[in-house]
Amino acid sequence: MCGIVAVIGKGVDAELVQQLSKRMSHRGPDESDLHITEKGHFLSHERLSIVDLQTGKQPIQGTNSAWMVHNGEIYNHKKLRDTVLKKHTFRTTSDSEVIVHLYEEYGYEFCDMLDGIFAFVVIDGDDFMAGRDPLGVKPLYYGIDSHGAVYFASEMKAIADQCKSFAAFPPGHYYSPKTGFVKYYQPQWEDAAKAVEPLDLKAIRETLTEAVRKRLMSDVPIGVLLSGGLDSSLTSAIASRLMTEAGSPKLHSFSIGLDGNAPDVVAARAVAEYLGTEHHEIYFSVEEGIEILDTLIWHLETYDVTSIRASTPMYFLSKAITEKGIKVVLSGEGADEIFGGYLYFRNAPSVADFQKETIERVQKLATADLLRADKSTMAHGLEARVPFLDKAFLNLAIKIRPEEKQPATYGGVEKYILRKAFDTPEKPYLPDSVLWRQKEQFSDGVGYNWIDALIEYGTAQVTDEQLAKAADLFPHNTPATKEAYYYRTIFHKHFPQASAAKTVRKWIPKWQENQDPSGRANKAHVKADTNIATLKATL
Repeated sequence: MCGIVAVIGKGVDAELVQQLSKRMSHRGPDESDLHITEKGHFLSHERLSIVDLQTGKQPIQGTNSAWMVHNGEIYNHKKLRDTVLKKHTFRTTSDSEVIVHLYEEYGYEFCDMLDGIFAFVVIDGDDFMAGRDPLGVKPLYYGIDSHGAVYFASEMKAIADQCKSFAAFPPGHYYSPKTGFVKYYQPQWEDAAKAVEPLDLKAIRETLTEAVRKRLMSDVPIGVLLSGGLDSSLTSAIASRLMTEAGSPKLHSFSIGLDGNAPDVVAARAVAEYLGTEHHEIYFSVEEGIEILDTLIWHLETYDVTSIRASTPMYFLSKAITEKGIKVVLSGEGADEIFGGYLYFRNAPSVADFQKETIERVQKLATADLLRADKSTMAHGLEARVPFLDKAFLNLAIKIRPEEKQPATYGGVEKYILRKAFDTPEKPYLPDSVLWRQKEQFSDGVGYNWIDALIEYGTAQVTDEQLAKAADLFPHNTPATKEAYYYRTIFHKHFPQASAAKTVRKWIPKWQENQDPSGRANKAHVKADTNIATLKATL
Protein backbone atom coordinates (compact mmCIF):
# COMPACT_ATOMS: atom_id res chain seq x y z
CA MET A 1 0.00 0.00 0.00
CA CYS A 2 2.80 2.46 0.73
CA GLY A 3 6.02 3.38 2.44
CA ILE A 4 6.08 5.18 5.79
CA VAL A 5 8.69 7.11 7.77
CA ALA A 6 8.29 8.56 11.25
CA VAL A 7 10.89 10.46 13.26
CA ILE A 8 10.29 11.39 16.90
CA GLY A 9 12.92 13.64 18.46
CA LYS A 10 15.08 16.69 17.93
CA GLY A 11 17.89 17.58 15.58
CA VAL A 12 16.17 16.41 12.39
CA ASP A 13 14.90 18.71 9.63
CA ALA A 14 12.00 18.29 7.24
CA GLU A 15 14.15 18.18 4.11
CA LEU A 16 16.10 15.19 5.45
CA VAL A 17 12.92 13.29 6.33
CA GLN A 18 11.56 13.89 2.84
CA GLN A 19 14.80 12.56 1.35
CA LEU A 20 14.64 9.45 3.51
CA SER A 21 11.01 8.86 2.53
CA LYS A 22 11.80 9.25 -1.17
CA ARG A 23 14.20 6.31 -0.96
CA MET A 24 10.98 4.27 -0.86
CA SER A 25 9.09 6.11 -3.60
CA HIS A 26 8.74 2.77 -5.43
CA ARG A 27 6.38 1.67 -2.64
CA GLY A 28 4.00 4.57 -3.19
CA PRO A 29 4.11 6.07 -6.68
CA ASP A 30 0.71 7.80 -6.47
CA GLU A 31 1.14 10.49 -3.77
CA SER A 32 3.60 11.75 -1.18
CA ASP A 33 3.14 13.94 1.87
CA LEU A 34 4.92 15.05 5.05
CA HIS A 35 3.42 16.31 8.30
CA ILE A 36 5.29 18.08 11.10
CA THR A 37 3.45 17.78 14.41
CA GLU A 38 2.98 20.58 16.94
CA LYS A 39 5.92 19.18 18.93
CA GLY A 40 8.19 19.05 15.88
CA HIS A 41 8.02 15.33 15.09
CA PHE A 42 7.67 13.96 11.54
CA LEU A 43 5.36 11.62 9.68
CA SER A 44 5.93 10.93 5.98
CA HIS A 45 4.01 8.77 3.55
CA GLU A 46 4.57 7.46 0.00
CA ARG A 47 1.14 6.29 -1.15
CA LEU A 48 -0.07 3.47 -3.36
CA SER A 49 -3.80 4.23 -3.70
CA ILE A 50 -5.98 1.13 -3.31
CA VAL A 51 -8.92 2.03 -1.02
CA ASP A 52 -10.51 5.51 -0.97
CA LEU A 53 -8.68 6.91 -3.98
CA GLN A 54 -9.99 10.47 -3.46
CA THR A 55 -9.71 11.27 0.27
CA GLY A 56 -7.36 8.62 1.66
CA LYS A 57 -4.18 10.70 1.59
CA GLN A 58 -1.86 10.32 4.60
CA PRO A 59 -0.71 11.29 7.21
CA ILE A 60 -4.21 11.26 8.72
CA GLN A 61 -5.30 13.32 11.75
CA GLY A 62 -7.60 11.88 14.39
CA THR A 63 -10.30 13.79 16.22
CA ASN A 64 -7.82 15.90 18.17
CA SER A 65 -4.02 16.01 18.30
CA ALA A 66 -3.11 12.49 17.18
CA TRP A 67 -1.70 11.85 13.70
CA MET A 68 -0.95 8.57 11.97
CA VAL A 69 0.74 6.88 9.01
CA HIS A 70 -0.12 3.32 7.99
CA ASN A 71 1.08 0.78 5.45
CA GLY A 72 -1.32 -2.09 4.74
CA GLU A 73 -5.02 -2.86 4.59
CA ILE A 74 -7.58 -3.13 7.41
CA TYR A 75 -10.22 -5.58 6.17
CA ASN A 76 -12.67 -5.00 9.03
CA HIS A 77 -12.55 -1.20 8.95
CA LYS A 78 -16.24 -0.83 8.08
CA LYS A 79 -17.28 -3.06 10.97
CA LEU A 80 -15.10 -1.06 13.36
CA ARG A 81 -16.61 2.21 12.13
CA ASP A 82 -20.13 0.87 12.63
CA THR A 83 -19.52 -0.59 16.10
CA VAL A 84 -16.80 0.47 18.55
CA LEU A 85 -16.08 3.71 16.63
CA LYS A 86 -19.66 4.71 15.79
CA LYS A 87 -19.41 7.88 17.90
CA HIS A 88 -16.31 9.08 16.08
CA THR A 89 -16.32 11.55 13.22
CA PHE A 90 -14.14 10.44 10.31
CA ARG A 91 -12.33 12.69 7.84
CA THR A 92 -12.00 10.03 5.09
CA THR A 93 -13.46 6.70 3.99
CA SER A 94 -9.99 5.15 4.08
CA ASP A 95 -9.53 1.85 5.90
CA SER A 96 -6.40 3.31 7.52
CA GLU A 97 -8.19 6.02 9.49
CA VAL A 98 -9.70 3.57 11.99
CA ILE A 99 -6.24 3.11 13.51
CA VAL A 100 -5.90 6.65 14.85
CA HIS A 101 -9.48 6.57 16.17
CA LEU A 102 -8.89 3.25 17.92
CA TYR A 103 -5.86 4.85 19.55
CA GLU A 104 -8.04 7.73 20.75
CA GLU A 105 -10.66 5.31 22.07
CA TYR A 106 -8.48 2.60 23.65
CA GLY A 107 -4.96 3.97 24.04
CA TYR A 108 -2.36 1.34 23.16
CA GLU A 109 -4.58 -1.71 23.57
CA PHE A 110 -6.28 -2.10 20.21
CA CYS A 111 -3.98 -3.90 17.76
CA ASP A 112 -5.69 -7.24 18.27
CA MET A 113 -8.95 -5.64 17.16
CA LEU A 114 -7.53 -5.09 13.68
CA ASP A 115 -8.11 -7.73 11.02
CA GLY A 116 -5.64 -7.02 8.29
CA ILE A 117 -2.03 -6.32 7.43
CA PHE A 118 -0.38 -3.27 8.89
CA ALA A 119 2.63 -1.32 10.00
CA PHE A 120 1.74 2.03 11.56
CA VAL A 121 2.96 4.88 13.73
CA VAL A 122 0.70 7.19 15.76
CA ILE A 123 2.11 10.42 17.24
CA ASP A 124 0.13 12.35 19.85
CA GLY A 125 2.07 15.28 21.33
CA ASP A 126 5.32 13.75 22.58
CA ASP A 127 3.75 10.34 23.03
CA PHE A 128 3.78 7.81 20.23
CA MET A 129 3.19 4.15 19.42
CA ALA A 130 4.07 1.84 16.56
CA GLY A 131 2.57 -1.53 15.67
CA ARG A 132 3.03 -4.37 13.20
CA ASP A 133 0.58 -7.02 12.03
CA PRO A 134 0.57 -10.49 13.66
CA LEU A 135 2.96 -12.25 11.28
CA GLY A 136 4.77 -9.32 9.69
CA VAL A 137 3.14 -9.33 6.26
CA LYS A 138 4.04 -5.64 6.14
CA PRO A 139 7.66 -4.69 6.92
CA LEU A 140 8.74 -2.23 9.58
CA TYR A 141 12.13 -1.20 10.96
CA TYR A 142 13.07 1.00 13.90
CA GLY A 143 16.24 2.68 15.09
CA ILE A 144 17.77 5.46 17.14
CA ASP A 145 20.26 8.11 16.07
CA SER A 146 23.19 9.63 17.96
CA HIS A 147 20.95 12.40 19.35
CA GLY A 148 18.34 9.99 20.70
CA ALA A 149 15.73 10.55 17.98
CA VAL A 150 13.61 7.46 17.22
CA TYR A 151 13.04 6.39 13.61
CA PHE A 152 10.51 4.04 12.02
CA ALA A 153 10.38 3.08 8.33
CA SER A 154 8.89 0.49 6.01
CA GLU A 155 12.30 -0.33 4.61
CA MET A 156 15.75 -0.41 6.15
CA LYS A 157 17.28 1.72 3.40
CA ALA A 158 15.38 4.77 4.68
CA ILE A 159 17.06 4.81 8.10
CA ALA A 160 20.22 2.65 7.96
CA ASP A 161 22.66 5.54 7.52
CA GLN A 162 20.86 7.77 10.03
CA CYS A 163 20.74 5.43 13.04
CA LYS A 164 23.56 4.23 15.24
CA SER A 165 21.58 1.03 15.70
CA PHE A 166 18.42 -0.37 14.11
CA ALA A 167 16.46 -3.62 13.81
CA ALA A 168 13.37 -5.19 12.31
CA PHE A 169 10.25 -4.41 14.34
CA PRO A 170 8.93 -7.72 15.72
CA PRO A 171 5.63 -8.95 14.19
CA GLY A 172 2.63 -9.17 16.50
CA HIS A 173 3.95 -6.40 18.77
CA TYR A 174 3.34 -2.76 19.48
CA TYR A 175 5.75 -0.30 21.06
CA SER A 176 5.37 2.88 23.08
CA PRO A 177 7.89 4.71 25.29
CA LYS A 178 5.72 3.96 28.32
CA THR A 179 5.27 0.22 27.72
CA GLY A 180 8.27 -0.84 25.65
CA PHE A 181 7.55 -3.73 23.27
CA VAL A 182 4.29 -5.57 24.01
CA LYS A 183 3.34 -8.84 22.32
CA TYR A 184 -0.35 -8.27 21.64
CA TYR A 185 -0.77 -11.30 19.35
CA GLN A 186 -0.79 -14.42 21.51
CA PRO A 187 -2.80 -17.07 19.65
CA GLN A 188 -3.47 -20.49 21.07
CA TRP A 189 -1.78 -22.16 18.10
CA GLU A 190 1.65 -21.02 19.30
CA ASP A 191 1.37 -23.72 21.96
CA ALA A 192 2.08 -27.02 20.18
CA ALA A 193 0.14 -28.89 22.84
CA LYS A 194 -3.07 -27.18 21.63
CA ALA A 195 -2.92 -29.01 18.27
CA VAL A 196 -5.60 -31.51 19.21
CA GLU A 197 -8.55 -30.49 17.01
CA PRO A 198 -10.15 -33.11 14.74
CA LEU A 199 -10.03 -32.69 10.99
CA ASP A 200 -12.91 -30.70 9.50
CA LEU A 201 -12.53 -30.41 5.73
CA LYS A 202 -15.60 -28.21 5.36
CA ALA A 203 -14.24 -25.73 7.92
CA ILE A 204 -10.92 -25.55 6.04
CA ARG A 205 -12.73 -24.83 2.79
CA GLU A 206 -15.13 -22.25 4.24
CA THR A 207 -12.54 -20.41 6.35
CA LEU A 208 -10.06 -20.09 3.49
CA THR A 209 -12.86 -18.92 1.19
CA GLU A 210 -13.76 -16.19 3.68
CA ALA A 211 -10.08 -15.21 3.94
CA VAL A 212 -9.95 -14.73 0.17
CA ARG A 213 -13.24 -12.80 0.19
CA LYS A 214 -11.83 -10.26 2.67
CA ARG A 215 -8.78 -9.73 0.50
CA LEU A 216 -10.80 -8.81 -2.55
CA MET A 217 -11.51 -5.45 -0.84
CA SER A 218 -10.21 -2.85 -3.27
CA ASP A 219 -11.15 0.17 -5.36
CA VAL A 220 -8.66 -0.88 -8.06
CA PRO A 221 -8.27 -4.03 -10.22
CA ILE A 222 -7.04 -7.23 -8.52
CA GLY A 223 -4.99 -10.06 -10.00
CA VAL A 224 -3.54 -13.37 -8.82
CA LEU A 225 0.00 -14.73 -8.84
CA LEU A 226 -0.48 -18.16 -10.40
CA SER A 227 2.44 -20.58 -10.28
CA GLY A 228 0.30 -23.61 -11.03
CA GLY A 229 1.14 -25.10 -7.66
CA LEU A 230 -1.53 -26.01 -5.16
CA ASP A 231 -1.46 -22.85 -3.02
CA SER A 232 -1.66 -20.17 -5.70
CA SER A 233 -4.08 -22.28 -7.74
CA LEU A 234 -6.47 -22.60 -4.79
CA THR A 235 -6.46 -18.87 -4.04
CA SER A 236 -7.00 -18.21 -7.76
CA ALA A 237 -9.88 -20.69 -7.96
CA ILE A 238 -11.61 -19.26 -4.90
CA ALA A 239 -11.13 -15.66 -6.06
CA SER A 240 -12.40 -16.48 -9.53
CA ARG A 241 -15.49 -18.16 -8.12
CA LEU A 242 -16.23 -15.28 -5.72
CA MET A 243 -15.74 -12.62 -8.40
CA THR A 244 -18.00 -14.48 -10.81
CA GLU A 245 -20.70 -14.70 -8.14
CA ALA A 246 -20.37 -10.96 -7.50
CA GLY A 247 -20.55 -10.10 -11.20
CA SER A 248 -17.04 -8.63 -11.12
CA PRO A 249 -14.82 -8.36 -14.21
CA LYS A 250 -12.80 -11.40 -15.23
CA LEU A 251 -9.87 -12.18 -12.95
CA HIS A 252 -6.37 -11.54 -14.32
CA SER A 253 -3.80 -14.27 -13.59
CA PHE A 254 -0.04 -14.08 -14.06
CA SER A 255 2.70 -16.70 -14.29
CA ILE A 256 6.42 -16.56 -15.02
CA GLY A 257 9.16 -18.88 -16.23
CA LEU A 258 12.29 -19.10 -18.31
CA ASP A 259 10.14 -20.21 -21.25
CA GLY A 260 6.77 -21.66 -22.13
CA ASN A 261 7.83 -25.15 -21.06
CA ALA A 262 8.82 -24.27 -17.46
CA PRO A 263 6.99 -26.48 -14.90
CA ASP A 264 5.10 -23.56 -13.33
CA VAL A 265 4.15 -22.00 -16.66
CA VAL A 266 2.72 -25.25 -18.01
CA ALA A 267 0.74 -25.92 -14.83
CA ALA A 268 -0.48 -22.32 -14.53
CA ARG A 269 -1.66 -22.36 -18.13
CA ALA A 270 -3.81 -25.39 -17.39
CA VAL A 271 -5.29 -23.75 -14.29
CA ALA A 272 -6.03 -20.51 -16.12
CA GLU A 273 -7.77 -22.36 -18.93
CA TYR A 274 -9.81 -24.33 -16.41
CA LEU A 275 -10.83 -21.22 -14.44
CA GLY A 276 -11.33 -18.99 -17.46
CA THR A 277 -9.08 -16.20 -16.20
CA GLU A 278 -7.51 -13.51 -18.34
CA HIS A 279 -4.07 -15.12 -18.27
CA HIS A 280 -0.66 -13.56 -18.86
CA GLU A 281 2.63 -15.44 -19.22
CA ILE A 282 5.87 -13.60 -18.55
CA TYR A 283 9.31 -14.92 -19.48
CA PHE A 284 12.78 -13.91 -18.36
CA SER A 285 16.24 -15.15 -19.23
CA VAL A 286 18.97 -16.33 -16.88
CA GLU A 287 21.09 -13.43 -18.14
CA GLU A 288 18.37 -10.90 -17.27
CA GLY A 289 18.01 -12.42 -13.81
CA ILE A 290 21.73 -12.19 -13.10
CA GLU A 291 21.84 -8.64 -14.41
CA ILE A 292 19.33 -7.35 -11.85
CA LEU A 293 20.79 -9.10 -8.77
CA ASP A 294 22.38 -5.90 -7.44
CA THR A 295 19.15 -3.90 -7.73
CA LEU A 296 17.12 -6.82 -6.39
CA ILE A 297 19.20 -7.19 -3.22
CA TRP A 298 18.92 -3.43 -2.62
CA HIS A 299 15.14 -3.79 -2.77
CA LEU A 300 14.95 -7.02 -0.74
CA GLU A 301 17.36 -6.00 2.03
CA THR A 302 18.44 -9.58 2.58
CA TYR A 303 21.25 -11.96 1.66
CA ASP A 304 19.22 -15.13 2.29
CA VAL A 305 19.86 -17.46 -0.63
CA THR A 306 16.37 -18.83 -1.18
CA SER A 307 14.79 -15.36 -0.88
CA ILE A 308 17.05 -14.04 -3.63
CA ARG A 309 16.55 -17.05 -5.90
CA ALA A 310 12.76 -16.84 -5.63
CA SER A 311 12.51 -13.05 -5.68
CA THR A 312 14.13 -12.68 -9.08
CA PRO A 313 11.19 -14.11 -11.05
CA MET A 314 8.75 -12.40 -8.67
CA TYR A 315 10.47 -9.06 -9.34
CA PHE A 316 10.09 -9.43 -13.13
CA LEU A 317 6.51 -10.66 -12.75
CA SER A 318 5.55 -7.71 -10.53
CA LYS A 319 6.91 -5.23 -13.05
CA ALA A 320 4.84 -6.80 -15.82
CA ILE A 321 1.71 -6.81 -13.65
CA THR A 322 1.87 -3.13 -12.75
CA GLU A 323 2.47 -2.25 -16.40
CA LYS A 324 -0.96 -3.78 -17.08
CA GLY A 325 -2.59 -1.50 -14.50
CA ILE A 326 -3.01 -4.05 -11.69
CA LYS A 327 -2.15 -2.79 -8.18
CA VAL A 328 -3.17 -5.73 -5.96
CA VAL A 329 -2.52 -9.47 -6.26
CA LEU A 330 -3.38 -12.51 -4.19
CA SER A 331 -0.49 -14.83 -3.39
CA GLY A 332 -0.13 -18.26 -1.79
CA GLU A 333 2.49 -17.70 0.92
CA GLY A 334 2.04 -19.52 4.22
CA ALA A 335 0.39 -22.78 3.21
CA ASP A 336 3.61 -24.81 3.22
CA GLU A 337 4.47 -23.61 6.70
CA ILE A 338 0.98 -24.24 8.09
CA PHE A 339 0.54 -27.70 6.59
CA GLY A 340 4.16 -28.91 6.54
CA GLY A 341 4.25 -28.81 2.75
CA TYR A 342 8.00 -28.54 2.21
CA LEU A 343 9.44 -31.89 1.25
CA TYR A 344 11.86 -31.94 4.19
CA PHE A 345 8.88 -32.22 6.57
CA ARG A 346 8.65 -35.88 5.48
CA ASN A 347 11.82 -36.50 7.48
CA ALA A 348 10.51 -35.13 10.80
CA PRO A 349 11.69 -37.53 13.53
CA SER A 350 8.39 -37.38 15.42
CA VAL A 351 4.87 -35.96 15.35
CA ALA A 352 5.87 -33.43 18.03
CA ASP A 353 8.87 -32.28 15.96
CA PHE A 354 6.64 -31.91 12.91
CA GLN A 355 4.17 -29.69 14.76
CA LYS A 356 6.88 -27.61 16.41
CA GLU A 357 8.51 -26.99 13.04
CA THR A 358 5.24 -25.82 11.44
CA ILE A 359 4.77 -23.30 14.24
CA GLU A 360 8.34 -22.02 14.04
CA ARG A 361 8.16 -21.69 10.26
CA VAL A 362 4.97 -19.63 10.49
CA GLN A 363 6.51 -17.43 13.20
CA LYS A 364 9.60 -16.79 11.04
CA LEU A 365 7.76 -15.97 7.83
CA ALA A 366 8.52 -12.26 8.18
CA THR A 367 12.21 -12.92 7.52
CA ALA A 368 11.62 -15.22 4.55
CA ASP A 369 8.60 -15.62 2.26
CA LEU A 370 6.77 -12.54 3.54
CA LEU A 371 9.83 -10.34 3.11
CA ARG A 372 10.18 -11.64 -0.44
CA ALA A 373 6.48 -11.28 -1.21
CA ASP A 374 6.35 -7.68 0.01
CA LYS A 375 9.60 -6.22 -1.24
CA SER A 376 9.79 -7.88 -4.66
CA THR A 377 6.24 -6.72 -5.43
CA MET A 378 6.41 -3.30 -3.78
CA ALA A 379 9.59 -2.62 -5.75
CA HIS A 380 7.10 -1.89 -8.53
CA GLY A 381 4.22 -0.50 -6.44
CA LEU A 382 2.28 -3.78 -6.30
CA GLU A 383 0.61 -5.05 -3.13
CA ALA A 384 0.54 -8.79 -2.39
CA ARG A 385 -2.19 -10.19 -0.12
CA VAL A 386 -1.87 -13.59 1.52
CA PRO A 387 -5.16 -15.37 2.39
CA PHE A 388 -3.51 -18.40 4.02
CA LEU A 389 -2.22 -16.13 6.80
CA ASP A 390 -5.65 -14.89 7.78
CA LYS A 391 -5.96 -14.96 11.59
CA ALA A 392 -9.07 -17.15 11.60
CA PHE A 393 -7.55 -19.60 9.14
CA LEU A 394 -4.34 -19.86 11.15
CA ASN A 395 -6.27 -20.55 14.32
CA LEU A 396 -8.20 -23.32 12.61
CA ALA A 397 -5.47 -24.98 10.56
CA ILE A 398 -2.48 -25.00 12.92
CA LYS A 399 -4.54 -26.51 15.76
CA ILE A 400 -5.54 -29.55 13.69
CA ARG A 401 -3.90 -32.75 14.95
CA PRO A 402 -0.43 -32.86 13.33
CA GLU A 403 -0.87 -36.51 12.32
CA GLU A 404 -3.44 -35.28 9.80
CA LYS A 405 -0.80 -33.09 8.12
CA GLN A 406 2.00 -35.62 7.90
CA PRO A 407 2.50 -37.06 4.39
CA ALA A 408 3.01 -40.57 5.82
CA THR A 409 -0.60 -40.57 7.03
CA TYR A 410 -1.91 -40.27 3.48
CA GLY A 411 0.40 -42.29 1.25
CA GLY A 412 3.23 -39.74 1.12
CA VAL A 413 1.13 -36.83 -0.21
CA GLU A 414 2.08 -33.49 1.33
CA LYS A 415 -0.74 -31.08 2.28
CA TYR A 416 -3.23 -33.89 1.71
CA ILE A 417 -5.96 -32.40 3.91
CA LEU A 418 -5.79 -29.03 2.14
CA ARG A 419 -6.11 -30.77 -1.22
CA LYS A 420 -8.93 -32.98 0.04
CA ALA A 421 -10.85 -29.99 1.44
CA PHE A 422 -11.15 -28.65 -2.11
CA ASP A 423 -11.67 -32.03 -3.79
CA THR A 424 -15.35 -31.44 -4.60
CA PRO A 425 -16.25 -33.55 -7.67
CA GLU A 426 -19.76 -32.11 -7.87
CA LYS A 427 -18.33 -28.62 -8.45
CA PRO A 428 -14.54 -28.90 -8.83
CA TYR A 429 -12.25 -26.04 -7.92
CA LEU A 430 -9.28 -27.37 -9.90
CA PRO A 431 -8.35 -30.17 -12.29
CA ASP A 432 -6.95 -33.25 -10.52
CA SER A 433 -3.58 -32.80 -12.26
CA VAL A 434 -3.10 -29.54 -10.35
CA LEU A 435 -4.96 -30.36 -7.14
CA TRP A 436 -2.62 -33.31 -6.59
CA ARG A 437 0.60 -31.85 -8.09
CA GLN A 438 3.75 -32.25 -5.97
CA LYS A 439 5.15 -29.25 -4.11
CA GLU A 440 7.56 -27.16 -6.22
CA GLN A 441 9.72 -24.35 -4.80
CA PHE A 442 8.91 -21.16 -6.72
CA SER A 443 12.57 -20.70 -7.65
CA ASP A 444 12.64 -24.25 -9.08
CA GLY A 445 9.30 -24.07 -10.85
CA VAL A 446 10.24 -21.20 -13.16
CA GLY A 447 12.71 -23.62 -14.78
CA TYR A 448 15.31 -25.80 -13.10
CA ASN A 449 18.07 -24.15 -15.13
CA TRP A 450 17.49 -20.90 -13.22
CA ILE A 451 18.92 -22.14 -9.94
CA ASP A 452 21.60 -24.25 -11.62
CA ALA A 453 22.85 -21.26 -13.62
CA LEU A 454 22.61 -18.94 -10.62
CA ILE A 455 24.71 -21.28 -8.47
CA GLU A 456 27.26 -21.59 -11.25
CA TYR A 457 27.44 -17.82 -11.76
CA GLY A 458 27.71 -17.00 -8.06
CA THR A 459 30.38 -19.65 -7.61
CA ALA A 460 32.47 -18.21 -10.44
CA GLN A 461 32.53 -14.76 -8.75
CA VAL A 462 34.20 -15.99 -5.55
CA THR A 463 37.62 -17.59 -5.08
CA ASP A 464 38.46 -20.42 -2.71
CA GLU A 465 40.60 -18.00 -0.73
CA GLN A 466 37.74 -15.52 -0.30
CA LEU A 467 35.37 -18.22 0.93
CA ALA A 468 38.00 -19.53 3.35
CA LYS A 469 38.20 -16.09 4.97
CA ALA A 470 34.44 -15.47 4.96
CA ALA A 471 34.21 -15.50 8.75
CA ASP A 472 36.70 -12.65 8.99
CA LEU A 473 34.66 -10.37 6.76
CA PHE A 474 31.20 -11.64 7.74
CA PRO A 475 31.30 -12.90 11.33
CA HIS A 476 27.48 -12.85 11.63
CA ASN A 477 25.67 -15.49 9.54
CA THR A 478 28.91 -16.42 7.80
CA PRO A 479 28.18 -17.59 4.23
CA ALA A 480 28.90 -21.30 3.68
CA THR A 481 28.88 -21.41 -0.14
CA LYS A 482 30.28 -19.22 -2.87
CA GLU A 483 26.79 -18.34 -4.07
CA ALA A 484 25.87 -17.14 -0.57
CA TYR A 485 29.18 -15.23 -0.29
CA TYR A 486 28.48 -13.43 -3.56
CA TYR A 487 25.03 -12.28 -2.41
CA ARG A 488 26.50 -11.20 0.91
CA THR A 489 29.05 -8.93 -0.77
CA ILE A 490 26.27 -7.17 -2.69
CA PHE A 491 24.20 -6.77 0.48
CA HIS A 492 27.24 -5.45 2.36
CA LYS A 493 27.87 -2.86 -0.36
CA HIS A 494 24.38 -1.44 0.12
CA PHE A 495 24.05 -2.06 3.86
CA PRO A 496 27.48 -2.18 5.55
CA GLN A 497 26.15 -1.61 9.07
CA ALA A 498 26.41 -4.42 11.63
CA SER A 499 22.76 -3.81 12.50
CA ALA A 500 21.80 -4.52 8.89
CA ALA A 501 23.42 -7.96 8.84
CA LYS A 502 21.57 -8.90 12.01
CA THR A 503 18.13 -8.25 10.48
CA VAL A 504 18.54 -11.29 8.20
CA ARG A 505 17.71 -14.91 9.01
CA LYS A 506 18.73 -17.68 6.65
CA TRP A 507 16.11 -20.18 5.42
CA ILE A 508 17.55 -23.67 5.86
CA PRO A 509 15.64 -26.98 5.60
CA LYS A 510 15.90 -29.46 8.45
CA TRP A 511 16.26 -33.24 8.59
CA GLN A 512 18.06 -33.71 5.26
CA GLU A 513 21.73 -34.13 4.39
CA ASN A 514 21.92 -31.40 1.74
CA GLN A 515 20.81 -28.13 3.32
CA ASP A 516 20.43 -26.21 0.06
CA PRO A 517 16.94 -24.61 0.10
CA SER A 518 16.01 -25.95 -3.36
CA GLY A 519 13.23 -28.53 -3.18
CA ARG A 520 15.32 -30.74 -5.45
CA ALA A 521 17.85 -31.18 -2.62
CA ASN A 522 15.32 -33.53 -1.02
CA LYS A 523 15.32 -37.08 -2.36
CA ALA A 524 11.50 -37.15 -2.33
CA HIS A 525 11.37 -34.63 -5.19
CA VAL A 526 10.28 -36.14 -8.51
CA LYS A 527 13.31 -34.42 -10.12
CA ALA A 528 15.63 -34.85 -7.15
CA ASP A 529 19.22 -33.63 -7.38
CA THR A 530 20.56 -34.31 -3.91
CA ASN A 531 24.00 -33.02 -4.92
CA ILE A 532 22.68 -29.60 -5.94
CA ALA A 533 24.97 -26.77 -4.83
CA THR A 534 27.54 -29.23 -3.46
CA LEU A 535 29.31 -30.39 -6.59
CA LYS A 536 28.65 -27.07 -8.31
CA ALA A 537 30.11 -25.12 -5.40
CA THR A 538 33.52 -26.71 -6.01
CA LEU A 539 33.75 -25.58 -9.64
